[in-house]
Amino acid sequence: MEACVYILRCADGSYYVGLTRKEPEERLWEHNNKVVPGYTASRTPVELVHVERYERIVEAIARELQVKRWSRKKKEALIRGDFESLPDLASRPKRT
Repeated sequence: MEACVYILRCADGSYYVGLTRKEPEERLWEHNNKVVPGYTASRTPVELVHVERYERIVEAIARELQVKRWSRKKKEALIRGDFESLPDLASRPKRT
């Protein structure tokens, strides 16, 4: 495993999208124990709700940036595994 993109559900109901070369469960522990400063430090406990594994770090970086730009509804569809609805949740309206 080269890298993982992960989504955490924070105690306040928000989502955090991150990237790690560690095992996601280890990174989760770091977030919950405030080893990681930043967004999640004031929003613990956090829960790991989605993980994607990539062999190439460049692919993981691109995916992390993509998912970070998504709306809450689109992230939630990804978390549920509702891949069919992802195109319909795009922020831009479709042209007809």
